[in-house]
Amino acid sequence: MIREEIQSLAEYRLSQYPYRIKLNQNENPFELPLSLKEEITERIAGLNWSRYPAFVPREQIERVAEFARWRADGVLLGNGSNDLLRLLFAAVLERGKGVVISQPTFTLYRILAQSLGATVWDVRMTRDFCFDVEEIIKTAQDTNASLLVLCSPNNPTGSCLNRADLVRILEATESLLVLDEAYVQFAPESLTALLSEYERLVILQTFSKAMGAAALRFGYSLASPVLTAQLSKVHLPYSINALTLAAVDVLLQRWDTYKHWIDIILQEREKLFRSLCALDGLVTHPSSANFLLLETISRTPGEVFQSLLQRGILVRDVSSYPMLERGLRVTVGTPEENEAFVAALREALA
Repeated sequence: MIREEIQSLAEYRLSQYPYRIKLNQNENPFELPLSLKEEITERIAGLNWSRYPAFVPREQIERVAEFARWRADGVLLGNGSNDLLRLLFAAVLERGKGVVISQPTFTLYRILAQSLGATVWDVRMTRDFCFDVEEIIKTAQDTNASLLVLCSPNNPTGSCLNRADLVRILEATESLLVLDEAYVQFAPESLTALLSEYERLVILQTFSKAMGAAALRFGYSLASPVLTAQLSKVHLPYSINALTLAAVDVLLQRWDTYKHWIDIILQEREKLFRSLCALDGLVTHPSSANFLLLETISRTPGEVFQSLLQRGILVRDVSSYPMLERGLRVTVGTPEENEAFVAALREALA
């Protein structure tokens, strides 16, 4: 009864470990202020829970549009940006069609495509983990790919795709291009300004990283109104619950009061990068996100992972990803967490 593509699919999973310091999921290490939580709960307490939320949450759509600097009729809200990824893949792909992705990257892209019976064409990054723009273009042209998905800043490498390179790809290909900007608040810029020039471009953003609201599951897509209207046809109704909608209102209204934590994370990222570069037996790559990619030299990633875990520090072993046989990924934490991580890593590499 279950399609063959699903039966043969590798499940997306995350192993659970006990930890003292959690640096494995690229979350914001700073908790939302209690005053904001109380304001959100007061709003939800005043709602009628026996009724559905708004069929079209126009107020939240308009707030997101203003925040993202795009037009409201080109905004689609989702239960996390993963929800919108699934929507986009299902709307475009099927058996006989294909998607081009740059590797290494977020593993969910491949899983979603394969679940639909679509073909996946991988384009490896350069050895210093830059996007291989020429090969991306060539592969999309040669395969007549229906979809092209790029993550910028890229998970797990932290690499960014600049405006000129994205324009080159858009001009040279005919695929629908999805740009996943989950970590964009930590990067030099968003490329949303290109939305008005290219109707084949979709940009995804989320509240799960810089906004510090991973538990609330909220993301959104930005695209042309025509494309957004087509995607809306297969968008599940009431996919955003009333609590999350209330939180979106409060978080966007109060964003100026707590967004300073981004500056702290950026400062900590650079400080952590310098500290790790000073360690022997390790290569640390620069990043435009809130995490760093490490390559272990003197010991295997598994050995270092376990050694850190014994000290209560949980990072992400990404050594199963293409090109990352020596790879670990660590989220930038609080100053105290980062200091503890560096000390434990020094011992793990000894």
